[in-house]
Amino acid sequence: MDQNIFRKRIREIQNLLKESEVLLIFAAPQKIRNRDVEYKFRQDSDYYYLTGIEEEDGVLVLRRDFSSHFALPKDKEKEIWTGIRLGKEEIKRRLELDQSFDLGEWDSKISDILTNQFTLYHFFGKDSKRDSELLELISSLNRRLREGKFGPQRWEIPNFLHEMRMYKSQEEIEKLKESSRITALGHERLFRETKVGMYEFELESILESEYLKHGAWGGGYGHIVAAGKNATILHYTTNRAKIGDNELILVDSGAEKDYYTADVTRVFPSGKKFTSEQRTIYQLVLDVQKQAILDTKQGVEFNAVHEKTVKNLTSGLIDLGLLKGELSEVIEKGEYRRFYMHRTGHYLGMDVHDVGRYFENGKSKPMQNGLVVTVEPGLYFDPTDETIPAGFRGIGVRIEDDVLVNGDTPIVLTSMIAKEVDEIEAMRN
Repeated sequence: MDQNIFRKRIREIQNLLKESEVLLIFAAPQKIRNRDVEYKFRQDSDYYYLTGIEEEDGVLVLRRDFSSHFALPKDKEKEIWTGIRLGKEEIKRRLELDQSFDLGEWDSKISDILTNQFTLYHFFGKDSKRDSELLELISSLNRRLREGKFGPQRWEIPNFLHEMRMYKSQEEIEKLKESSRITALGHERLFRETKVGMYEFELESILESEYLKHGAWGGGYGHIVAAGKNATILHYTTNRAKIGDNELILVDSGAEKDYYTADVTRVFPSGKKFTSEQRTIYQLVLDVQKQAILDTKQGVEFNAVHEKTVKNLTSGLIDLGLLKGELSEVIEKGEYRRFYMHRTGHYLGMDVHDVGRYFENGKSKPMQNGLVVTVEPGLYFDPTDETIPAGFRGIGVRIEDDVLVNGDTPIVLTSMIAKEVDEIEAMRN
């Protein structure tokens, strides 16, 4: 992204801060996978959102009238091994900050940063060791009241930053569209290339290679490739089973590029066509999903979409004889949860389960333009449930798209990925 975007975001946050308030945003650390092998590094979303910096261990410090940063120092020997570091002067220039320091100065300066600041904004809970150190420092500062000095009296999570991240700019929407485009390429390859006898991990490797080939970081979350009864496990990521005849394959996977991720679920038969029972359940979920997308409009409460989805799925299950009783009574008793046990969607952006509050003052928040959400109803039938017809046992169907709230006309960012029965069967043939 253009550096001006990060500068603008920093200024917007500073304007939200009042006098005697300070915000600390920490970069992600490098994490060890095993022994001396590191995980592939991915920057903390909040830190990247404000800085655009992909180096580990930095700290951004903002007050209303002052901005500073602590960065890994330039070090020729270490840079030979791990890459060129930006250094404090380059970061100061890029972000137009008041000051920038080497990270080694953090311990000696943090006390001055917090002294006589009434409110500390910090994402408590990400790093317990860091939290303890900050709280211990605040406690020591508050023992200096006789000197006319004090530490923060309030410690708060900066929800205003997450509210800002909830509503996507045009630049962010374009990034989500690109992640969706790459995601479509991966899913479409699976529609065409999957064969009975392949293993779930082969499909996973196709997805990951397609994403990487087009410049994505990879998947924005662990790929779910679930064949047959594995599709009834909501967060199945083992991906080791062999694909059999007449099975449904549920694939929940989205590419992440430039820190923005798609989140898509598609279901298709292992053979050329859906069985009768598979088609029946698939079509029910698809019809309900289409209605939920139409309901994803500005001013509609987010939870209202889920409640209507529950009603529509439950009504369909009653029509099929898989649930019995009056609709309102079945919903009130929660009997539908045998087959539908998750929510209908979530916020999407830099994180697959993106930030922002869903409720305010005890009420579900109305959706506003610029919000991107997933719409993902599903039905799952326990393979051991002998109370339902054998043809339905072990079926798992979830259909998920990414939707931009746009007045009364929702925009489906992932609409290019086939989901109609005849489209899927045509690709399978």
